Formats: sequence, C-alpha cells, structure tokens
Amino acid sequence: MITTQIDDITATALDYAESAYEGDGPRMERALHPDLAKRIVVTEADGTRRLSQMSALDLIAYARDAHGKQPEDHRQRDVRVLDVFGNTATVRLEMNDWVDYMHLAKFDGRWVIINVLWEFKSKE
Repeated sequence: MITTQIDDITATALDYAESAYEGDGPRMERALHPDLAKRIVVTEADGTRRLSQMSALDLIAYARDAHGKQPEDHRQRDVRVLDVFGNTATVRLEMNDWVDYMHLAKFDGRWVIINVLWEFKSKE
C-alpha cells in the first residue's frame, strides 16, 4: 500500500490523539517535536487574559500518566488536514473536550507536531 503525505500527516495527528486516550507516553513522544509549544488563551477569575503553555515534555507526561485516558467508545478524534505546503502542514483535530489547531513539519523524513493552539469546547 502506498501512503500519501496526507495519510502520514493524519497518522501523526492520530498518534497524538490516541496516545492521550490510551495513556501511551512513547506514542505521544513520537508525534511531537521536542521543542513543541501547546498554547491556549485562558481567562482568569478577574477577567484578565493570559497565554498558558505546555511543552512536549508536559504532553508526554500527560499521556504517560493517563490523564486523558478514555474508553474506546468515548474517543472523538476527527482529523482534517487544512493545508500542506512543502514540508509544513496545518491540521484541525477535534477531540472530546477541545479542538487543536496544529502546525506540523517534516523532520528526517517523518511528520511531527511543532505548534498547537487549542480551545476547550463549550459545555453548553
């Protein structure tokens, strides 16, 4: 079977999602560039806004420690590759409780996640 760039990019996004749902730190590590930054804009109790950030090491520990573990029937992981140009790609990943917008890059022949900007889904 011949895989395409889109297949490879999608597989990386799914490694990220599934590693969180399965509690698989090594799989999460495989999906991420070591210098990854995952960011969200949060609103404090007083109404001020700030940028909160997680690193690749934070996400690997999150997966390893099974903080996002979910049963198979409660795993949303809808991947949409929005754009690919050369060795870069932009992906939208919708999971159970949030949406991630990811930037990926091809390093040493494989796609890895470089940046993630994310937002929690509304509870309404």
